[in-house]
Amino acid sequence: MTDLETRATPPGSATLRRAAPALLGYAAVRALGLLALALWSAARDKNAFTLLTARWDALWYTRVAELGYGYEVRLPNGDIHSNLAFFPLLPWLERLLHAATPLSYADAGFVVSLLASLAAAWGIFAVADHVYGRRAGVCAVLVWAVLPVGIVQSMAYSESLFTALAAWSLYAVLTDRWVTAGTLASLSGLTRPVGLAVVAAVWAAAMTPSLRDGNSSATSTPGAPSHRRALGMLLAPLGAAGYVLWVGHRTGHGPLGYLDVQAGWRNGFDGGYAFARFVAAKFTSFPSALAGLGLVVGVALLLWLYVTCVRQRQPLPLLVYGGVVLALALCASSYFGSKPRLLLPAFPLLLPAALALARLRTSRAALLLGCVAVASAGYGAWWLNGSGPP
Repeated sequence: MTDLETRATPPGSATLRRAAPALLGYAAVRALGLLALALWSAARDKNAFTLLTARWDALWYTRVAELGYGYEVRLPNGDIHSNLAFFPLLPWLERLLHAATPLSYADAGFVVSLLASLAAAWGIFAVADHVYGRRAGVCAVLVWAVLPVGIVQSMAYSESLFTALAAWSLYAVLTDRWVTAGTLASLSGLTRPVGLAVVAAVWAAAMTPSLRDGNSSATSTPGAPSHRRALGMLLAPLGAAGYVLWVGHRTGHGPLGYLDVQAGWRNGFDGGYAFARFVAAKFTSFPSALAGLGLVVGVALLLWLYVTCVRQRQPLPLLVYGGVVLALALCASSYFGSKPRLLLPAFPLLLPAALALARLRTSRAALLLGCVAVASAGYGAWWLNGSGPP
């Protein structure tokens, strides 16, 4: 069966067997990253598993799972870090797995992320396979795996879980499964604030069905009944809206209560002003100017990738989703060192690279990906053994 024939078949055709090469390659890259982390951590007398499961955001998630909401830390400068900033789906799953097994909350978080990362890889494959074919799907998964910040996919963070829900929601949109798309979008909204990107993609595709799959007949599927599309649109924002309203009720600050919680973390959306100032400040001295130049080049590369996605006429939901994730990451007003991690779910931006790899001979593509995987493993081990959170 050709890729074109496969992409034109009804939903459910992307079986586990078809995705197996992508998933096996993904598992190999992640195993390499974990091995590098273990060796590097041992050399520094640190515990690699603790770095993955019981530091930074992972610790906040396990506290929510164990103790519920209400914990906060008041900093010397008066800022209040409340655990209400962390969306509930990951800690709910940690609590469920802890109750059903002998695993600790931290161990449960690692297992959830491990399984979610495989589900995310499968979802990325399903989307890329549906749009561009199997070879591009395999390459898309491997490019996502070898990202410099790919080690986060193995941490007890919410990125892997969110990416899995987002990817499968987008696949459901592309295959006209609107109730599924809306349900998964709602769950993504219970996982991270950037769930807004999935909701936007579902709504944009639902409101412009003729543009949903671009101009490629290979991605066309029979139109879903309008009432199912409307139901998908209705379901999509319920998760995020429900949690934000609950936080507002709990804090007594109404619908904007969640924004007050984020303000306590000095986080918000300012259109990129704070990030621009952060980058500009790097150019005040020579050593830091190199870092500033790297940041400028990095942002320019991201924007170029998005323009390339538009030029390659990616399906509308992928463009909307990738664009919103990119905008929210670059325009957040705090935690500049975490921006690479915040961009991890923006897998549609990787599809141009996946297409370029898919055109290479298998041996050349494998050599290139192997070299990048080794470099990524080393960088991830160094990064997590640093002083600050990823």
